[in-house]
Amino acid sequence: MELSVLNIAGKETGRKIELNDAIFGIQPNEHAIYLDVKQYLANQRQGTHKSKQRNEVSGSTVKLKKQKGTGGARAGSIKNPEFRGGGRVFGPVPRDYSFKLNKKLKKLARKSALAVKAGANAVTVVEDFSFEAPKTKQFVALVNNLKLNNGKLLLVLSESNENILLSARNLQNVEIKRVSDLSTYNIMRAKNLVLVESSVKGLNEMFNLN
Repeated sequence: MELSVLNIAGKETGRKIELNDAIFGIQPNEHAIYLDVKQYLANQRQGTHKSKQRNEVSGSTVKLKKQKGTGGARAGSIKNPEFRGGGRVFGPVPRDYSFKLNKKLKKLARKSALAVKAGANAVTVVEDFSFEAPKTKQFVALVNNLKLNNGKLLLVLSESNENILLSARNLQNVEIKRVSDLSTYNIMRAKNLVLVESSVKGLNEMFNLN
């Protein structure tokens, strides 16, 4: 797959770059994408939810009323879940939601996500750039020049750039990731994927395709 390289003004530079078909041209595996996204979201959960059971709520242990002769059901404790202020039955307890996925499956999921974006013509390649100082206006102008302000944008850099990160930090629909930090969830969540030239080489290296 071959794409034209644009500059930050949104104009073609006259250069073209080849996106590896072993990444962007594969048949996407939807189930692999589903599992990887599910794992990512599960890993974000703190799992600190907790409710008190009947042995944990405060209250007297004195029997409420005599066993027989009242005409009502037996009641032995004010902590009974049926009573107001009693413990909760089978309530949530702290737990770990994370689960394991094989490296090969996660790699396939990332490739599949990239292939989905390529198939939807949602991949743009721009030449490597930087800002002299953090300027949100400059980044907004870049997004407008590329005509990609119609949804969430994911910019993939080959290495961390503080000025670019700070310039986009306050923009709600912009996310910036290094190649090494790229996840299936980030890719699928974005409507538009923007790669800088050097990040294309980084993707090939990450998937051992050099």
